[in-house]
Amino acid sequence: MVEPAVTDSSPPIRTVPFFRFRPVGREAELILQVLESGWLTTGRMAMEFESAFARAVGARHALAVNSCTAALHLALEALGVGPGQRVLVPSMTFTATAEVVRYLGADVIVTDVDPTTRMWTPEILDRAAAEHPEARFCMPVHFGGHPAPMLTGPSGAGLLEVAERRGLTVVEDAAHAFPARLEGRAVGSFGRVTCFSFYANKTITTGEGGMLVTDDDAIAARCRVMRVHGIDRDVWKRFTTPGTSWDYDVIAPGFKYNMPDLNAAIGLAQLECAEDLRRGRKAIADAYHVRLADIDHVGLPPVTCEPDGHAWHLFPITLADGAPIDRNTLSQQMASAGIGTSVHYRPLHRMTYWRDRYDLRPERFPGAEMAWRRSLSLPIFSGMTEPELDHVCSTLRRLLA
Repeated sequence: MVEPAVTDSSPPIRTVPFFRFRPVGREAELILQVLESGWLTTGRMAMEFESAFARAVGARHALAVNSCTAALHLALEALGVGPGQRVLVPSMTFTATAEVVRYLGADVIVTDVDPTTRMWTPEILDRAAAEHPEARFCMPVHFGGHPAPMLTGPSGAGLLEVAERRGLTVVEDAAHAFPARLEGRAVGSFGRVTCFSFYANKTITTGEGGMLVTDDDAIAARCRVMRVHGIDRDVWKRFTTPGTSWDYDVIAPGFKYNMPDLNAAIGLAQLECAEDLRRGRKAIADAYHVRLADIDHVGLPPVTCEPDGHAWHLFPITLADGAPIDRNTLSQQMASAGIGTSVHYRPLHRMTYWRDRYDLRPERFPGAEMAWRRSLSLPIFSGMTEPELDHVCSTLRRLLA
């Protein structure tokens, strides 16, 4: 794109993307290994990535797939979710969390969230479960890199304890939450099944991809079969074991959800640098907290976990009542200044499909309404430069003066 001409006295035009990927380790080396191996689909590299990821989160099994959506679908299918069942899902999430429930013919119960954290509190989940005793599954969402309150502590019962008491099976949507920790434990080591995303703007990426982790042998076995067409023999093992590689059986109508080795190579290299990438994001978040703290009308994201437990996938600010401009205008003016922003999220109850199917009305979701109407996510990524940070902060200060 050609930038407009400026006079000598004009300041240089700066642009700051919402996110920028950068290779940080052995990405090129491992991709070359895959290319030279002649084996591009799911094979040795994907298996190495799975093993390394399982160790990183402290899980018995890790299954690499082509998206977090695929991981969530596989998890629910393996747990037996189907027609006639209902699943509790927070309104403040990406549509994938809910849509996988509909893939299986089950129905979603959309619930409110805490307006500050944009997540369930144990009280919100307990109330929703009491109002909907027919629900047997719930899907907590870890938002923006901050772990959800899964564990019981001095302040009371966590989401897992509430779910157990209410007879709910938990599938964690941790698309935002690697590498996040809570009370010294990695997200992925808490519940029965946890699903991660490696989409392009996540802390670590494979371009497109996801991971399902579990300690349950039966769930892992079912997901391994279902992620590749319901075939009973792994393709890598078929072609690397002497004998009839063509001989396999189809034992279920599965899906096409496997992660190719090319993607896994990027993921493995990024995983090796995950803590550096998280620390890079945290440095930007810390700088925002310092530089934006005195700007009127701006609320900064709270951190209630340990300082190094937040993955900082997002940095959502909240405009207070009485701000000189509204969220949409602020977003437009930031864009005019060359700064990429986003909104996370327009809640499910305001999306046409979910609104119409379940007759969802905004007044039933005061927490989600309060959060999304005034929320704007600022750029945050490892490798963001000091001039870029300055440009974001000074522009925000100017627009809200």
